Amino acid sequence: MSEHSANPSSTVAATGRPRAVKAVIPAAGLATRFLPATKAVPKELLPVVDRPVLQYIVEEATQAGIGDVLLITGRGKTSMVDHFDRRPDLEARLEEKGDAERLAAVRRPSELAEIYTCRQPEQLGLGHAVGYAESHVGDAPFAVLLGDEFVKPSEPLLPAMLELQARTGGVVLAFFEVDPAETKRYGIASVEPAEAELSDIGEVVRVTGMVEKPQPEEAPSNLAVLGRYVLPGTIFDAIRRTKPGSGGEIQLTDAMELLRTEGTPVHAIVYRGTRYDTGMPLGYLQTVVQIAAEREDLGPEFRSWLADFVNADTAGGSGT
Repeated sequence: MSEHSANPSSTVAATGRPRAVKAVIPAAGLATRFLPATKAVPKELLPVVDRPVLQYIVEEATQAGIGDVLLITGRGKTSMVDHFDRRPDLEARLEEKGDAERLAAVRRPSELAEIYTCRQPEQLGLGHAVGYAESHVGDAPFAVLLGDEFVKPSEPLLPAMLELQARTGGVVLAFFEVDPAETKRYGIASVEPAEAELSDIGEVVRVTGMVEKPQPEEAPSNLAVLGRYVLPGTIFDAIRRTKPGSGGEIQLTDAMELLRTEGTPVHAIVYRGTRYDTGMPLGYLQTVVQIAAEREDLGPEFRSWLADFVNADTAGGSGT
């Protein structure tokens, strides 16, 4: 049994609107930045110490009360599904050895949520990938969590996003501030103050426009879209009506902008917590080091070694 909340009352907000209870994780990309490692191993399964990136993301959804997760996969990525399956042979071996700690760790992925999959035959953009979720989520609101970033569990983001979407009924995004020179890497938004009655949720803004990966001189702000979305079911029709945009792909940003211009409210939470970005090698390495340094079982010894390594004279050795 998965560990998400089974309380039916939690699926309806005070406004009477349904609260999103399903999540979609697009994970069909080729991860060319990590080749050759990702030739056979999905990027989403690269380990952050001893758990794959994808498990952190599913745990984030579970922490927010979501217990139904759809993975949008591609060729050669069936091992992502295997990670959330049971391994009776391995479990039996660990049980025989009396290794209760590792046994619990092996069983945990299968207990997090109900995992479903859908194959995206061609990678034609994030909007194209999300469109494949329509038959699974129907016309209900749902969350989208990108497969290469997650937030610190003690600084959650998704619960507030779900609450905000249940109140507004529209599109809900999450933003973080970037250096102006970095806007060409992200979807960037123009914003205005949100309605006063939403202030109890957090730092909420109303989105007045979005553009995908603008050059710094063309960017309307330095607020970048974090890889978390809570979307209404109407997004699927918008995706169908969205023409290829940046990179010749069907961009989710363009579909959301289409809804906004047609009257759908778009709000966002400006996230000030810790975001881990594993989408590029440098960010992945930074994530591994940061999480390892914060672990109670590894942190003290690892930080000591890391300090020695960094401070070592490069001409005098590696510090090991």
